[in-house]
Amino acid sequence: MDLSTRSLENMEFMIEQMKKKLQLVNSGIIQAVDYKLEQYDEIKELYDVVMKMPGFTVRDLEGIVEELGSLKAK
Repeated sequence: MDLSTRSLENMEFMIEQMKKKLQLVNSGIIQAVDYKLEQYDEIKELYDVVMKMPGFTVRDLEGIVEELGSLKAK
C-alpha cells in the first residue's frame, strides 16, 4: 500500500493498523471517520512512529491516544 498518497482509505488503514499494534482495549473510541483528510500528514507521522516502536509503556500509550484524540475533527 502506498501511504504517500493522501486518501481517506490510506488514513483508515493507518488508524486501524495503529489500533492493532497498540492493542487498545476500547478501540471503538478511535474511528477513522472522526478524522479529516487535512490531518493526513499528522496521522502519517504518528503512524510511522507507532509502527517503528517495538513496544509501549503505559505512558507511551496514553500519549499516542491523547495525540489521536487531539487530531479528531471537531
